[in-house]
Amino acid sequence: MSSLGAILATDVGSTTTKAILIERRGDEYRLAGRGEAPTTVEAPHEDVMVGVFDSLRRLEEATGRRVVDGQRILVPANGQDGVDLFVATSSAGGGLQMTVAGLIKSLTAESAQRAALGAGAIVMDVISIDDARLVIERIRRLKELRPDMILLSGGTDEGSISHVAAIAEYIAAANPRPRLGGGYKVPVIYAGNVKAREYVEDVLGELTDVRVIDNIRPKLETENLEPARRAIHELFLEHVMAMAPGYPKLLELTDSRIEPTPMAVGKILQLLAERQQLNVVAVDIGGATTDVFSIMEGKFNRTVNANLGMSYSLANVFVEAGVANIIRWLPFDLSERELRNWTANKMIRPTTLPQELDELILEHALAREAVRLSFEHHRSLAVTLRGVQQKRTFDEVFTQRGTGQPLVDLSKMDVIVGSGGVLSNAPRRAQAMLMMIDAIQPESVSRLFVDSIFMMPHLGVLSDSEPDIALQVFLKDCLVPLGTCIALKAPAKLDELLGVVTLSLPDGRTQQVEVRGGKLLRLPLGTAERAGVVIEPKRHVDAGAGPGRRVSGEVSGGEIGLVIDGRGRPIWIPEQPAARIRMLRQWYEQLGLYDADMLGRYEVAHQGGAGR
Repeated sequence: MSSLGAILATDVGSTTTKAILIERRGDEYRLAGRGEAPTTVEAPHEDVMVGVFDSLRRLEEATGRRVVDGQRILVPANGQDGVDLFVATSSAGGGLQMTVAGLIKSLTAESAQRAALGAGAIVMDVISIDDARLVIERIRRLKELRPDMILLSGGTDEGSISHVAAIAEYIAAANPRPRLGGGYKVPVIYAGNVKAREYVEDVLGELTDVRVIDNIRPKLETENLEPARRAIHELFLEHVMAMAPGYPKLLELTDSRIEPTPMAVGKILQLLAERQQLNVVAVDIGGATTDVFSIMEGKFNRTVNANLGMSYSLANVFVEAGVANIIRWLPFDLSERELRNWTANKMIRPTTLPQELDELILEHALAREAVRLSFEHHRSLAVTLRGVQQKRTFDEVFTQRGTGQPLVDLSKMDVIVGSGGVLSNAPRRAQAMLMMIDAIQPESVSRLFVDSIFMMPHLGVLSDSEPDIALQVFLKDCLVPLGTCIALKAPAKLDELLGVVTLSLPDGRTQQVEVRGGKLLRLPLGTAERAGVVIEPKRHVDAGAGPGRRVSGEVSGGEIGLVIDGRGRPIWIPEQPAARIRMLRQWYEQLGLYDADMLGRYEVAHQGGAGR
C-alpha cells in the first residue's frame, strides 16, 4: 500500500476551480472534503492562482486540515497539516483548442481528429484536401481560428507528398497567430508521410514551431495515435499553460504535469475499464460543451461537442434537435411558441436554475437531446479504420466512401456514467438515470452511475502516479450506483409480449416479470445487492445475444434498482399529444421521476394556453 497520508488535487475549470482532499483511513483511501471557488483566469484578477488558493482555503474550512501557508502548498504532511502529493488539471480559458488538417476527411484527417480529442482538445475545425470549401475559404478559416496548436497529418509513408505539401502551403498562406501570447509561433505537429517532413519544415519552419513525430497513419490499415497525443500534451504544458495568466506558478507547485481536464477524465475511465474488463461509456454535459467517452474492447475514444450544452449553448441544442424531438419528452402539452420563449429566456440568463416543475422537465427534455446528439456524433467518429481492404492508390481514395463501423456497440455497454450539473445535481436520481437511458438507448444489460461531485479529472491525473488510490476513491466516493437497465431490442408494439425476465433475488425468492411493449418497470434492488437474471426474449426480440436467444448473468442494484425497458429500440413515443402525455406520465410515475399531482396541474395549465 502507498505511504501517502493525504493527497490534494485541483481542477481549474472554465468557471469554477474545484479542490478535493483524499486521506488515508486505515487500509483505504477516501474523499475527506471538497472546496470550490470561481476561476480567476480573466479580469480583474487575470491570475488562476487567486481562484486556486480561494478553493484551497474553503477546503481547509470544510476539512480542518491546513494545506496552504501563504502562497505555497504545505508538503509533506505533518499530522493535520499539509499533504504528501499535489496534482492538478485545467480547462480554464477555453481549455486546449486545436485545428487538425489531413489529406482525406474520412481517413488521415479523421485519425488526426481522434488523436486531438483523445488528448483533451476541443477541435475547432478539420481541414482536408477533399474539403468542400474553396481554398481561399480554408486559408481564411485557418487565419481566423487562432488555435493553440495545429495537428497536420496526411499520407501513408509510401504515398505521394504533393497533397501533403498543399496542406502545408495552406497553413503557410494563413500564417496563423496563437490564441494566447503574441510573442511566440503557433506550434504545428507534423504526423504525416515521412517523405514530406523536409518539405513541411521548409514551408512552415519560419512561420510556425514545427514538431515532427511518427506518422498517424503509416499504412491505411494502421493507426498510431499515441505519439501525437504525447506531443499535444507536451505542447499544452509548454505553450498553453506557460502563456496563461498564473499558470507558471501552478506548474511550480504541482508534483506532476498539469493535464487537460478531458484527458484526465479519460484516464480514470480507461483505468476502470482495464482493471475490471468492462466496456464503458461516459457523458459529461456542461453549460457550453458535452464530452462523450467510450472504451469498447480496450479501444478508447473521446469526442466533444463544443456547441451543445445546457446554458450558453442551449439555443444550439434547440436548433439541432428540433422542436418535435424536444416536445416528445414533455408530459404536458406545450406550443412551439412557448418552447421558443422559454429557451430564449434561458439564453438571456444562462446560469439560472429551474424554479418550477415544468421548467425542470423542459430542462431535462433538452438535456436528453443534447446527450443524444453528442452520443450520435461520438458513434460517427468512434469507428473502425476507414479505407482498409479497399483500393489503395491515393487518387482512388478520393472517390471512396468511408466504411468504418461504429465501435460503440449498444448491446455491449457494461457501464454508463453520467456527469455534469443536469445529471449530477438532478433533484431525484431517477431523473438522471432515465435521462441517460432515453438519450443513449442501451440494449441488453447496462449498469448506470452518476458522478457525485465531478472529481473524475482529479482522480484521472492522480492515476498517473497512484492508480490504486485513484480507482479506490473513484468506486467508493465518486460514482453513485443508480442501478441496472435491462432493455430488449424490438420494434415497439404496445402491450406485445417481448419476453420474460426471471430474477433470483438476494433473499432466495424467484420473481418472473413479463416485459411488454411500450412499458417501463422499476424493481427494487439495493446498492449492495445482486440478483441472478435470465432473459428469455421472443423470437423477434434481441436481449443482446441475437434475436430469440436467451441471456443469463447477474445484475447489480443501486439507488433506483432494476429498470426493465420494453419501450422498443428506438424508443417509440406516440405523436398524438394526448397519447404521448398519457404514456410519458406512466413511465415517469413508474420510476417516480416527478410529483404526480403537480404534473397533473401543469398539464391542465398548459392545455389552457398558459404562456410565459
